[in-house]
Amino acid sequence: MPGWLTRDDLASGARAATGLLLVSPDAESVVPRSPADAERVRAALAAAGIGPSDRVVVALAEPAGSLWAGAAAGIGASAASVGPRGRLRLHHALSALGATALVATPTGAMDLLARLHLEFLLDPLDLGLRHLVVTGEIASKRTLSHLAEEFGARVSEVFASPFGGGALGWRAAEDEPFTPLADLALAAPAKDEFTERSGEVVLLGGEPGGETVLRTGFYSRDGLRPAHTVGEHVLVRGVWLALPRLRKALARIDGVSGWELRLSRPGTLDSATLTVVFNREGLVRNPMWKGRVQQAVQALTPVSVTVEIAPEAAESGVLGAVTDLRGHHLGSDRALLG
Repeated sequence: MPGWLTRDDLASGARAATGLLLVSPDAESVVPRSPADAERVRAALAAAGIGPSDRVVVALAEPAGSLWAGAAAGIGASAASVGPRGRLRLHHALSALGATALVATPTGAMDLLARLHLEFLLDPLDLGLRHLVVTGEIASKRTLSHLAEEFGARVSEVFASPFGGGALGWRAAEDEPFTPLADLALAAPAKDEFTERSGEVVLLGGEPGGETVLRTGFYSRDGLRPAHTVGEHVLVRGVWLALPRLRKALARIDGVSGWELRLSRPGTLDSATLTVVFNREGLVRNPMWKGRVQQAVQALTPVSVTVEIAPEAAESGVLGAVTDLRGHHLGSDRALLG
C-alpha cells in the first residue's frame, strides 16, 4: 500500500533529503531535484513551441526560476532567470536580452501588459515576444486568449508542481484539460482513495521517491483542470503561504484574540490582507503591537501581506479564518471537503 503524503511531510523530511534540493521560499517544501524535473519542463517548453532560435526570459520565484531557465537553455538559443521583478525592470530585461519568449505567472504577465498600456504607453507588440508560458498560479478566465491577442504571441499554460515549480501538465487553451507530463490522478481530499472526475490532484510515485501518493493541494472538479486549492496552504502570487506557521507566529503575540486572512484579485495581481483582533483596547491603536504583527508575517513569507487591526477589541474571535474572494481556496480542513 503506497504512502499518502502532504506538503507537511516534505518539510519534516528536509534534514534527511540528499542531493540538489528544491526548497520553497518558506522551506515548507523540500524535495530532491531529479532529472525528471528538467525533462518535464523541457517537454512543456517544447509543447509551447519554443525552439533553438528562441531567447527565453524566466520571471518566476525560486526555486522554479533556475529550474525553468536551465531547462530552457537546453532547447533555446539563450535563457535567463530574472525573478519576479517589478514590471519596469522586467520590461528592460526583455528588451536588453532580445527575448522572444517569456515564462511568468499569469498575473505577472497580465500586470506587465497593463503597465505597458497605462504607465509606459507602449505597444505590447513592440516587445517582439513570440511565446508566453504562464505557470505557478490559477489563472483568471480569458487570461490566455487576452495575452495572445495583446502580445501577438502563442500562449500556453503549465500546471506547476507546488513543491518545486516544475511542470506537471500543459494546455494551449483554458477550455482544455491539462495534458499530463507526470503520473497524475485524482483523490478524495479526506480519504486515501482515488476518484474519477473530481478530487485533489495527486502525484503518483512522488518526488520524494518510492511508492508514494503525493497530495498537491490542488483541486479539480472536472478531469485535470485544477482551479481550486485545499488544505493548510494557500496560493498567493505564485507562492504558497503556510497557514499553520502563520497561526503559530500570531499565537506568540500577546493580545491577539482572532485573525482573518482575506485574499482577492482586485486587479491584475493577488492581494492578501491580514486583519487581527486584539483582546484589549489599549492594543488596538498601539503602533508597536501592529509592528510586531507585521514583522511576524514578513518573517514567514516573501509575499506582501497588508496588516490591518480591527477597530474594536474582543476577548475572543475566530482564529485563522480564510476568506478567498478569488474563489480559489475551498477550505483548510480536508475532512470537511468530503
